[in-house]
Amino acid sequence: MPDVVALGELLVDFTSGGESGQGNPLFEANPGGAPCNVLAMLAKLGHRTAFVGKVGDDMFGRMLKSTIEEAGIASDGLVLDRQANTTLAFVKNAPDGDREFSFYRDPGADELLRADELREELVSRARIFHFGSLSLTREPARGATRRAVRMAKEGGAMISFDPNLRASLWKSMDEAKEQMLWGCSVCDVLKIAEEELAFLTGCGEIEAGVSAMREAYPGIRLLLVTRGKDGSIAFMGDMRVSCPAYLQVKAVDTTGAGDTFCGCCLHAVLEHGLDGFDGEKLLGMLRFANAAAGLVTTRKGAIRSMPDVGEIDTLMA
Repeated sequence: MPDVVALGELLVDFTSGGESGQGNPLFEANPGGAPCNVLAMLAKLGHRTAFVGKVGDDMFGRMLKSTIEEAGIASDGLVLDRQANTTLAFVKNAPDGDREFSFYRDPGADELLRADELREELVSRARIFHFGSLSLTREPARGATRRAVRMAKEGGAMISFDPNLRASLWKSMDEAKEQMLWGCSVCDVLKIAEEELAFLTGCGEIEAGVSAMREAYPGIRLLLVTRGKDGSIAFMGDMRVSCPAYLQVKAVDTTGAGDTFCGCCLHAVLEHGLDGFDGEKLLGMLRFANAAAGLVTTRKGAIRSMPDVGEIDTLMA
C-alpha cells in the first residue's frame, strides 16, 4: 500500500543557466512537475510513493520516467503516449530566486490522461491522494482527476490539494477559479499560497480569506498558507500557528519550494494523523517544512534537489 499517490503533471523545467560563449541563453533540463515534486520530498523522508500521469514516449518522457524511479517514486501509474509530446516549461529566474514560466503544452501529454488509463488498485489503496490544479485545465485529464479523487475517497484516503495557479494555462480566470474551488471542496488538506487564497476568496487579508474558505468548505481539516519570505501559517480547528521562513539561505531558484513544503506537511500528517495534532506539533511541522523549502531554493530544479533529513535538521539547529 503506498503512503501517498499523486496525480498530475510530470514535465521538464528548463532553468536558465547563463549564456554560451556566443551569447546565447543556456537552459538546464530539470525534471519537475508539482505533484511529483511533492512525492520526491516524501520519498526522501522514507515514504512509499507512486505517481499517476502521462508523458510523451519521447526522449524527455523516458528521462522523466527514469528520474522518478531513481527518486524512489513508483511509476506503475505513469503512461507513455506515442502521440503526444512531454510538457515543457522554460523558467526565467529573477535575482531574488523568483521565477516566470513559459509553458509548451497545447496540449501536452499530461493533459491527455484518460479516466480509463487510471490504475484503480493503485489509487484506491493510498493513505493520502494528492493533486493540483494543472490536471484540471482541460479534458480528458480533468475527468480523469475527478474520477481518481472518487476512487481515493472510496478507498478511505485523505485528499490533499494544491491550487498552484498558473494563469497562462487557463482559458479564463473564471474557469480557473471554478476548477480550483472544486479541488478545495473535495480535500481534507489544503496547501495554498497567500496570493491564491486572495484570488479564490476575494479577501485581501489572510484571516478573512481563511475564514471564508473554511466556511464554504468545512471538509478542509488542515489549511496551510505559504507566504514565501514571510513564512507559513497552519489552521486546524481552533488552532492558528505561524512560523517564519529561514531567511539565512540564499535563494537561486524558488521552483519546487511550495511542493517541498507540502511534502513535509504530508509527512507530518502521515505520522500524526489529522486527529493527532496540537499547537506544538503544528509548529514543529511548519519549522521542518519551512527549513526544507528554504534549502530547495538554494539549488536549481526540484525532483533531484530535495534535501535529506540531516540537512534539514542542521538548518533548523
